Amino acid sequence: MNPAARLLNTVERIGNRLPDPVFLFLWLVGGLILLSMIGAALGWSAVNPVTGDRLAAQSLLSPENLERLIIGMPRILADFPPLGIVVTIIYGASVAERAGLFATAIRGALLNAPRAILTPIVVVTGMVSHHASDASYVVVIPLAAVIFAAAGRHPLAGLAAGFAAVSGGYAGNLFPGASDALILGITEPAAHLIDPSYSVNIAGNWFFIIGVVLVFTPIVWFLTDRVIEPRLGPWAPSAHAAAPAASEKQPLTADEKRGLAWAGLALMGMIALWALITLLPGSPFVDPTAEPEQRFNPLYRSLVAFFAVTFFLTGAAYGAGSRSIQSHRDLVRMMRDGIAQLAPYIVLAFFAAHFVAMFNWSGLGPILAVNAAAELKSLALPAPLLLICVVFVSCFFDLFIGSASAKWSALAPIVVPMFMLLGISPEMTTAAYRMGDSVTNIATPLMSYFPL
Repeated sequence: MNPAARLLNTVERIGNRLPDPVFLFLWLVGGLILLSMIGAALGWSAVNPVTGDRLAAQSLLSPENLERLIIGMPRILADFPPLGIVVTIIYGASVAERAGLFATAIRGALLNAPRAILTPIVVVTGMVSHHASDASYVVVIPLAAVIFAAAGRHPLAGLAAGFAAVSGGYAGNLFPGASDALILGITEPAAHLIDPSYSVNIAGNWFFIIGVVLVFTPIVWFLTDRVIEPRLGPWAPSAHAAAPAASEKQPLTADEKRGLAWAGLALMGMIALWALITLLPGSPFVDPTAEPEQRFNPLYRSLVAFFAVTFFLTGAAYGAGSRSIQSHRDLVRMMRDGIAQLAPYIVLAFFAAHFVAMFNWSGLGPILAVNAAAELKSLALPAPLLLICVVFVSCFFDLFIGSASAKWSALAPIVVPMFMLLGISPEMTTAAYRMGDSVTNIATPLMSYFPL
């Protein structure tokens, strides 16, 4: 067995021995309770350099914190920022996905791709397809192989490019979506440990996710066309090869084209409406009393509603045009089914919310952040090197824990406030985490779609 295979087997064995992320959070809560008792007994403390307040460790078994936990349990879950944001966006995105808008748009983009630029189109489509959630794996990867074969190129090269785009390019996109809402929603309460007034919005990583597309696309293009495909050798279709599904190779039907046209009109209408509201005098999206760099904060905070409504309207328009939606009951069913798929996340969110809240009550997060930041500042390490450390930590944990939100819920309360004290914004720290979480997806055998 070669070294690479042994490494993958070792990673898989370790990962299989880890418990479900829910129980990981239970372990973290247990360790946090013990650490808070030790910290309170030993008098651990620090001074918040931003506010000047003295921070002292608090035992989570104190009467006050026990009362907070027992009486406030429902409120802790309800106040968990990512939960409301994700549920709101899923209401709209589930309509667009189940009406067929995402799958048809992906198929249309790949079927019409010119042969010369087939690879970059597959890569960009794969990254943008993350708006379709897990459906992107099921649609893009096999379809990329089919499209490559139809163009006379090796289908395994297309499959590799599609998998790299969807999995390894998970952090890349052209527009924010549910994953941005989820991850940045976890960042905000972590930032509040140092600055309670800090606001993180869904567009906080917009430039970063576009940058990932611009950097990742030429890399995958070069590796696919210049390295992978030449090593695969010439390809000729076998008479015994399984034929691809008809739905994967057929051109778009008239109904599907009409649905896409109607969805495009709905999209342009929503963009025009939001722009009009922003430009009108007295716009609720502009705060004229704020500092210049903060005047558009209401607009940024409105983006969750914008994407939710846009997904809903474009999905409904596509469904009406393609006849995949027959009545308002179909819309309700699609939203209901979309929320039903969130059940695993809601279960995880309950435990993650309590871990984050208890971490905040204990005071250990700011104390650790202040002391660690002071040590790092004394070392005078450049910011890029610190961010690279976050990338590598994220890569390591991604080998064993697949859930991006589970990892970030555990890491954010430590690294976000620590890096804030070093002058690195929460959004930048989040971007570093997302980069590490993304690139390792194609290497870990524990990724659920790895066998696909």
